[in-house]
Amino acid sequence: MTNPTIDRAELARRVAADIPEGSSVNLGIGAPTLVANYLPHDQEIILHTENGLLGMGAAPPPDRVDPDLLNAGKQPVTEVAGSAYFHHADSFAMMRGGHLDICVLGAFQVSETGDLANWSTGAPGAIPAVGGAMDLAIGAKQVFVMTDLLTKDGRPKLVAACTYPLTGVGCVTRVYTDHGVLDVTPSGFQVRTGFSGHTAASLSALTGLDIVSAEED
Repeated sequence: MTNPTIDRAELARRVAADIPEGSSVNLGIGAPTLVANYLPHDQEIILHTENGLLGMGAAPPPDRVDPDLLNAGKQPVTEVAGSAYFHHADSFAMMRGGHLDICVLGAFQVSETGDLANWSTGAPGAIPAVGGAMDLAIGAKQVFVMTDLLTKDGRPKLVAACTYPLTGVGCVTRVYTDHGVLDVTPSGFQVRTGFSGHTAASLSALTGLDIVSAEED
């Protein structure tokens, strides 16, 4: 078969649809920030950004950008009614203290036991960029990863064991990829939804892992 995928906007929409009403959520730098644009307007989902805002809204239109209102990735955002600002240290206390229901992070690698590597490839001269990822990975009640299944040169990001420096051990709950959504289970990756005809068998072929479907569990 060919290797069809969905785009990041559609993937962000899928992540947003899986976030329960009433959740407190942190969206990591990069593709996860797109999720804010697809959260349902008729539900209360509270977005936290580690630079000190609780009650973050979607990206503003170009003519309504406030240069002082940014997320942790330095992207313009909006605020919702009832939002609050606080010190960076207080923000990290929220992250480390188990007060976030879900965080959505990008990844270089996710292992079949739920280990996460997303801050460095370990390449010589690479600039450390861990930010708050470690705090989020161990502090959030659930960790969703949003990433492409394959790197630009075709290597799978879902692996038996991470070879890059770890962000967190056994922390990932679910992985949203452009090929499908997979849960991390005690027996490895389980396909929750396959996109564009992808199945457990086709994802196993792409990754070299023994991936099962929910029906096989």
